[in-house]
Amino acid sequence: MSDALAPWNVSLTLAEHTLIVYALSVAGLALFAFFVKSWVSVNEVSGRYRTGVYAGMCITGVAFLSYVLLVLEFALGYDRKGDSWVPNANAILSWAPRYFDWTVTVPLLVIELIAVATLAGAAARRLRAVGIAAAFLMISTGFVGGVVIDSGTDTGALWTWGVISGVFMVVLYLLVIYVVVKGGRDLRGSEAAGTLRNAGILLIVTWMAYPIVFGLQGWGHGGAVLTWMQVVLSVADIVAKVGYGALVHKVAKIRSAEDVRAGVDTMPEALWISSEKRSDGVLPSPAHVAVTGGRDDLRRADR
Repeated sequence: MSDALAPWNVSLTLAEHTLIVYALSVAGLALFAFFVKSWVSVNEVSGRYRTGVYAGMCITGVAFLSYVLLVLEFALGYDRKGDSWVPNANAILSWAPRYFDWTVTVPLLVIELIAVATLAGAAARRLRAVGIAAAFLMISTGFVGGVVIDSGTDTGALWTWGVISGVFMVVLYLLVIYVVVKGGRDLRGSEAAGTLRNAGILLIVTWMAYPIVFGLQGWGHGGAVLTWMQVVLSVADIVAKVGYGALVHKVAKIRSAEDVRAGVDTMPEALWISSEKRSDGVLPSPAHVAVTGGRDDLRRADR
């Protein structure tokens, strides 16, 4: 494979350059918007499922910062020459930060899903550990073949490490399917079951975009294909982080409302979904306050 086939070594037309800047900028702004939305709506979810909201905030926060870096490095990595943008030595950094992002955010996507599913205790911890490990290894092995070895220009390394990465991707797929199927069975009759299923399907389908783009790196391409690669990855990141995160957040809200109505949890304010009231505000009982207050007094005394 020649150096010219690496995506960051391809020259771009003025239109292609503009489209990539647009895609990167819109993706970054969408991620930031969802981060803010999650930040201000944390209290809409009970403590039992709040880990999923925190994971979603971390995902979109990290991804937003990676897109800021992508936009900056894309601006620095290409020089205007006539009617073309020609890559320079920094152009690889207009691509590599995606792997930095995914190394952190893909494991968090697993945490986000499990946090609102029906797994609990040791079973949840075991599955979470497997998912985090598989996600990390999937991205890191892809990074080795796609960027590290000969700056991503070795076809053999690209496909070898791509297959290894694919093995861990299969593990992740099986994990997501198991979590969603078990959740659907345990939540039968609840709206949360369908939303959890939709979140899992969305994640599985969206993830398919990444190996396809990875494969295009070894196929050879010009500026038009590189443009589509950047656009597709930007759209996939929005869907996999914002769209999926919105569904997970909805599952958390639905289950929070159901817990309040069942009397197993409390929330100080009424919970609404799409302008529809799902539960009233319920404060802890005086007995519960007395017990927890006593514990707090003991903690303060210990200090």
